[in-house]
Amino acid sequence: MSAPARPPRPRQSSRPRWGLRIATGVAALVLLAAGVGHLLVAELESGIHRVDAFGGLDDRPVDSDRGVNFLLVGTDGRDKITRAQKRRYRLGGAPCHCTDTMMLVHLSADRDRASVVSLPRDSYARIPAYTTPSGRVRPAHPQKLNAAYAEGGPSLTVRTVEHMTRVHIDHYLEVDFTSFMKTVDVVGGVTVCTTRPLKDRYTGLNLPAGTHALDGGQALQYVRSRHLDGAADLGRIRRQQRFLAAVIHQVTGSGTLLNPVKFGRVAATLLGSVRADRGFGAADMVALGQAMRGFTVESSEFVSVPVRLPGTPVKGLGSTLRWDRVRAARLFRALRQDRPLAVRRPERLRATLVDVPPSQVRVQVFNGTHTTGLARRTQRALRAGGFATVGAPADAASQGVRHTLIEYDPIWNRSVRSLAAALPGARLKPVARQGSVMRVTLGTDFRAVHPVRAEDPTAERGAAKAVTGAEVACP
Repeated sequence: MSAPARPPRPRQSSRPRWGLRIATGVAALVLLAAGVGHLLVAELESGIHRVDAFGGLDDRPVDSDRGVNFLLVGTDGRDKITRAQKRRYRLGGAPCHCTDTMMLVHLSADRDRASVVSLPRDSYARIPAYTTPSGRVRPAHPQKLNAAYAEGGPSLTVRTVEHMTRVHIDHYLEVDFTSFMKTVDVVGGVTVCTTRPLKDRYTGLNLPAGTHALDGGQALQYVRSRHLDGAADLGRIRRQQRFLAAVIHQVTGSGTLLNPVKFGRVAATLLGSVRADRGFGAADMVALGQAMRGFTVESSEFVSVPVRLPGTPVKGLGSTLRWDRVRAARLFRALRQDRPLAVRRPERLRATLVDVPPSQVRVQVFNGTHTTGLARRTQRALRAGGFATVGAPADAASQGVRHTLIEYDPIWNRSVRSLAAALPGARLKPVARQGSVMRVTLGTDFRAVHPVRAEDPTAERGAAKAVTGAEVACP
């Protein structure tokens, strides 16, 4: 028994995707054997809203057939939500009819890895020449990346991204505010954690430090907030990545991909509330779900396109983010070649989350015990853990110290918590005007340096460091 007929797929490559077609057939047979396959596929297919994302495209990158690339676009859909939701989630104002979020998602050929590349919406872009619906030819021109959608919809957005990345996009998925909230609710909410309070008066987000289970509306506030710190949109991108890692953890940990009924419920909500290209059908969704049954949060990896900071002002556009050409080219080349972006470090998974990255904490170690070489070994361990060790380790004035002590200038009261997490049980002593270097005196109670990791491991300015989902999800 075969799956229902699908709408014709735009011509994208001269080579048939036999692997995906075979997987689609296998997935359909598995579900049919469970007694729900035909009904599920037919119901999902009828609920998909279609867009022409590939019509009229030319000068496209070569389709390497190494994995599948999705362009995932989040649009400003505040015109579709209720007045009560607008008030509660602070979604007032007129919709901009532009993209609020844009991500390039690469599923590896063997379906055991998902690479998510965030494309900053304020990226400086050169919109390719195109013909308007009225027949007027508009030449290529500079613009912010998120304006491509406002000018020419999904097709011009795909074309612009392909020209900037040289990555062939196979499928287009578009999510608005309403569909986002529905999808989060149907998976049972998503758990996020934060080492410091998050409060944004623009979105209404107000989360104390700790772990929180968010429903759809709260999740929307979380991923939209960009006024929490000086990182603005880049900080928001990192929170979106952490949120996606949490979604993957929720879906894979709850057995959704293994349960046809659960999978059908989630898939129906997702496909019934998003817009997709004409070539992405329900059978493809089912095939992917079946192929990714062994997928876990460790299977995902996240990175943002490296940019040059500060932003570059452009007349008529405002401040824009210029991509670092060398590092961006390296990133997209790895994507085209289906290579992993992140280095897997299993030992980091048991590390304690901290607010301030260890690389921003300067520390010097002194030995307050009679154990020869202890300061040198400890300072080496702190350096291996990412801390900025300074000076040479030395003996303290006294070798009879019982309790490990961290002396620090009170202005570094946030940074000292990262060091204290690496030295469990250490006592803290504020010392006015000590300066930027923290002084650690090891006592006889010291055992070992505990691994820590920044809640935001890509916080360095313009960083292009890829991290696994396990590194950004809650411990």
